[in-house]
Amino acid sequence: MPTNLKPMLQQLSRLICLLLLAMAAAPTLAIEVLDVRLWRAPDHTRVVFDLSDVVDHKLTQLRGRERIVLDLSGASFVASTAGLELGKTPITGVRHAARNGKDLRIVLDLNEYTKPRSFLLKANEVRGNRLVVDLYDVGKEQARPSVKKSVEDSVRRDIVIAIDAGHGGEDPGASGPRKLREKDVVLAIAREVQRLFERDTGFKPVLIRTGDYYVGLAKRRDLARARQADMLVSVHADAFKNPKAKGTSVYTLSQRGASSTFARFLAERENSADVVGGVSTSDKDDQLAQVLYDMSMSYTLDASRGIGARVLTQMDEISKLHRDRVEQAAFAVLKSPDIPSILVETGFISNPDEARQLGTRSYQRKMARAIHAGVKSWFIEHPPADTLIAWQQKGGAREYVIMSGDTLSEIAQRFNVSVADLRASNKLSGSVIKVGQKLMIPAT
Repeated sequence: MPTNLKPMLQQLSRLICLLLLAMAAAPTLAIEVLDVRLWRAPDHTRVVFDLSDVVDHKLTQLRGRERIVLDLSGASFVASTAGLELGKTPITGVRHAARNGKDLRIVLDLNEYTKPRSFLLKANEVRGNRLVVDLYDVGKEQARPSVKKSVEDSVRRDIVIAIDAGHGGEDPGASGPRKLREKDVVLAIAREVQRLFERDTGFKPVLIRTGDYYVGLAKRRDLARARQADMLVSVHADAFKNPKAKGTSVYTLSQRGASSTFARFLAERENSADVVGGVSTSDKDDQLAQVLYDMSMSYTLDASRGIGARVLTQMDEISKLHRDRVEQAAFAVLKSPDIPSILVETGFISNPDEARQLGTRSYQRKMARAIHAGVKSWFIEHPPADTLIAWQQKGGAREYVIMSGDTLSEIAQRFNVSVADLRASNKLSGSVIKVGQKLMIPAT
């Protein structure tokens, strides 16, 4: 070996040793809690921790002074909790501290007992890794369904329309220009549809999602069933990689395959909402596998297509249609065996022109009127047998528009009906009526 090469090799060997020692001594980069978000739902509070990577965690519930303790292995806390709105939640504070020199402890201080659940969600195309903590309310009476379909209890019941605003909370849905979010647009439209049905005698609207929180796809169907809904309409806004895509559309459930490639794409995107919205990936939908082959689906699917066609016709009056027929695909939210269900795409939020419309109150009202008119027209022609609408039609009930000078007693006398029956037919608690108000006159 040349004499001048030996010192160089020795020096290189020392450098390699120093480098290895430095790497061994270097601290492992901690997993970071990057952000904390919080939502309040009717029956629980959800806290979401954004993580830089997957983390091992343990949840402990402490009684007495109610607390939830989260221990995260090899983690640090770099998020801010200053902006969290805790007012309507059982959480009074969020604290954190290092533990054992390398781990992280997060403490949720509570003012009441809750039932906690936690799970991890891996990163997807919308969100990074997340730790989700749900705190379920305890000891509060759940609201009973306000409508009973028992003939013995009510032979003149209202037709119940369940209105489902898609996405919400952790899942913003599709996004458009100027930070326009699908979850906000569709909730505004859903609330307007609710308002329109509240004005109709013989109909009772119920909102599946009443605020900015996420509801699992299976739970949306369960909530509609708990409210004994006669149909479910789920409101959404399209998005596609091509910003030129445009138009409104209506979808029903398919027992076989999707009616088009785009319908399949859309169903896959909407069905992935549970992953974005923070529903445990261990949740399974075992119901449909057997249900779709049940004979009860025949009426449900036929009615869904009929209602969808009516809504599509109304939407054609105010917007360009993406498809001129009702499409079909395997949307999870529509998989109710006993409730006719449709999914309405109110426009492409990814299209700048349609996004501009969707963001305006005037267009949201137009779209709500189209949905309302389509659903209502179908049920006027096909009312369930035990409803007020069916009873009125069977007896030849008539509609009367109140004019200036009218009183309830005079109207009752004019049509030879009792004031009590007139009140019952129109769900009036008193005798106050307004000019322009529509009254259903029961058959004598």
